[in-house]
Amino acid sequence: MPCCSSIRSYTLTIIIAILVWSSATHDHTCNASRHWRHSKGASTSLSKKKSGSNHHHNGKSKSKSKSSSHKPPVSSVPAPKPKPPPASKPPVASVPAPKHNAPSPPPENGSNGGGGPNAAATYNVMSFGAKGDGITDDTKAFEGAWAAACKVKASKIIVPSPNKFLVGPITFSGPYCQPNIVFQVDGTIVAPSSFKPYGSGLFQWILFTKLVGLTIQGGGTIDGSGSIWWKNTPLSDPLDDELKLIVPINGTHQQSTNSSISSSLGGQMPSIKPTALRFYGSFDVTVTGITIQNSPQCHLKFDNCVGVSVYNFKVSSPADSPNTDGIHLQNSKSVLIHTTDLSCGDDCVSIQTGCSDIYVHNVNCGPGHGISIGSLGKDNTKACVSNVTIRDIMMHNTMNGVRIKTWQGGSGSVQGIMFSNIQVSEVQLPIVIDQYYCDKQNCRNQSSAVALSGISYERIRGTYTVKPVHLACSDSMPCTDVHLNGINLKPVQEKYHLYDPFCWKTFGELLSPAVPPVECLQIGKPSSSHVQADHDMC
Repeated sequence: MPCCSSIRSYTLTIIIAILVWSSATHDHTCNASRHWRHSKGASTSLSKKKSGSNHHHNGKSKSKSKSSSHKPPVSSVPAPKPKPPPASKPPVASVPAPKHNAPSPPPENGSNGGGGPNAAATYNVMSFGAKGDGITDDTKAFEGAWAAACKVKASKIIVPSPNKFLVGPITFSGPYCQPNIVFQVDGTIVAPSSFKPYGSGLFQWILFTKLVGLTIQGGGTIDGSGSIWWKNTPLSDPLDDELKLIVPINGTHQQSTNSSISSSLGGQMPSIKPTALRFYGSFDVTVTGITIQNSPQCHLKFDNCVGVSVYNFKVSSPADSPNTDGIHLQNSKSVLIHTTDLSCGDDCVSIQTGCSDIYVHNVNCGPGHGISIGSLGKDNTKACVSNVTIRDIMMHNTMNGVRIKTWQGGSGSVQGIMFSNIQVSEVQLPIVIDQYYCDKQNCRNQSSAVALSGISYERIRGTYTVKPVHLACSDSMPCTDVHLNGINLKPVQEKYHLYDPFCWKTFGELLSPAVPPVECLQIGKPSSSHVQADHDMC
């Protein structure tokens, strides 16, 4: 019996071993079958299976197949169907763009055109309630757009075309605005057609003050609605003193009119006529592309500014519009004006006291009163102007060509002035120095004067209708170092009396024969003259 028991135990052991072997063989066959199904496609599927089987290897599979680590994990791919197409990398279009590449939103409410993190914020006045119909007062909308743009560096205000915006007297002010703001004027900005919004009088209609890096640009128009101001010019308004030199052949002089003002035009005219566009106390100012027309008085004025650039710019007003200077400079430095067309009723460019480093070239002037330095020294004031170059100018049908005008009784100096390559056509008085300037009926004779020295005229050519050269300097403070070179001026007999060149107390040098001869210029320096006191020097 022990033997039988041993046999049964041995037999049972063999049977158990067979069962265990059979079970192990079956598991291996299932795994092999499943693996075959997965590998029936492209070979890259195998690497996907291995890299995705981390639940069998406790996460160690990441280091087993570095070459396939950039591909999507198998868990994100649907179970393969029988005979799948060859596996390939997903096309770029099917992958969503990363969030950090999405376009930036507009910088602020009311702005349009975000365009990316470096794009300038833009503010359309229409978004701030402007109607742009030329009838509704859009002043508040312009103020709102400016308030928003003022907070953002290099922002832009849009005045769109073809709209017409009625805007009353308005100020765009710093000094706390961000720099480099652009005012894009493509439409038309028009002033009120009555005096009422100006109260008792304002120096300007549109004022930009205490700003840095401001640019006014575009192809639009700023219209000052000046006709109501011109029609009602008081007889006390200043007149150009050179009118006394222009005597018509028929002996008559044009008189200023003073018509009554109707209530329909807004009541009594203010005592001060506004400039259309004025810049005060600003740095790096640019004006380009726009047209300013029909200003009540000056069209464009820079006062206490440094770094001014005006180009591709136009002024347009009638020849008989009084005191409508094109560009007026006062207490401003480092100014460049070029490629402009200036048609107005007074000086195309007027350079006043406190100006230095002024360069004006490639300008068409006419009608108008020419390009002037002054008037200077009014009411016994001190005036200082230096380093001015006016060259490559075309003048047609103007009262003066290039002119320096000062009052008796003033002090200070004008020095370092160059007028070069000036082409004149039917200009009444091409070359003028007038140290007896007076814009009233009578002015008191005084001995002190603004000192003039270092004045050069070269290549002044064309035709005149009254007098080619008029150099009237102070008795006590003669003009010195006045040089003439390449002067060729021929008369055109029209409706005025013609006169020969005139000089008084003018000393310098004639560097080449002039046409007509300027024999009145005194060679050298004056034997004696009034010596300026230290407080008179600039």
